[in-house]
Amino acid sequence: MSGQNLLAGRGVVVSGGSRGIGRAVAELLCTLGAGVVVNGRDADAVEETVAAITASGGRASPVIGAADDERIAGALVDECIARFGRLDALINCAGVAEPAGSSILTISPEEFDRLISAHLGTAFHTSRVAARVMASQGHGAIVNTGSVAFLGDYGGTGYPAGKGAVNGLTMAIAAELKAHGVRANVVCPGARTRLSTDVEYEKHIEDLHRRGLLDEMTMRASLDSAPAAFVAPLYAYLVSDLARDVTGQIFVAAGGFVGRFDRRAPRVLGYRDHHDAGPWAVGDLHTMIGAPAASG
Repeated sequence: MSGQNLLAGRGVVVSGGSRGIGRAVAELLCTLGAGVVVNGRDADAVEETVAAITASGGRASPVIGAADDERIAGALVDECIARFGRLDALINCAGVAEPAGSSILTISPEEFDRLISAHLGTAFHTSRVAARVMASQGHGAIVNTGSVAFLGDYGGTGYPAGKGAVNGLTMAIAAELKAHGVRANVVCPGARTRLSTDVEYEKHIEDLHRRGLLDEMTMRASLDSAPAAFVAPLYAYLVSDLARDVTGQIFVAAGGFVGRFDRRAPRVLGYRDHHDAGPWAVGDLHTMIGAPAASG
């Protein structure tokens, strides 16, 4: 199945759907036949996106507000069911950028909490409401937006922490809801948006390269990202029936690149039966771990 019938008749919620990646996703979903609830904090941006979609023949409905507010999260699901008669998928694209120059040395507790709420809080509150509907009906798909920043290579604090937490929450949701016919996955996108094109962003990327956090290739790719339309198809695929067997996965999409993170598993450094031996000595641990091995 492909083309305009891929998501015909579906009802989908897109948090952060009024700008950037979220807007590209919302527009594509509507092109493929879905009815979409477009959410964002900026009323003008939300209304403009909905107007553009409807003008082109799509079905869209606005809900204004921050999706990390449980009342807004509930309103998103309620609006989707009321307007389109069903809830088939939830896509979370809402988020905020790390403050310019932010690091563990400079960030305030308030700034950190805001970053965690915008990313993890949004995924939690919306998934919590949507999951109950999806589990009761026996089908549904949740796609949360992560970031390769969770690896720490881009510095920051609340942004990578929030994205890493989104990964863990989504994997847990996928495991718990699989028996109910509900799927959950993560997309870590790279795209050119208003948050990745200004002077401060460029200075930040160049500084990360200067400090040795980003290699030359990654720096250049970060400064020359493709438009958001290049990553939107992966979101559409993951909420379609084509991906009925895909759940509990973390994907990467940037321009023409699509990848998937392997499931993390510990590599054995040492083992002995605790029934026959005491705890490891500190010196033994140093021999097993050591600085060079730990960084490899």
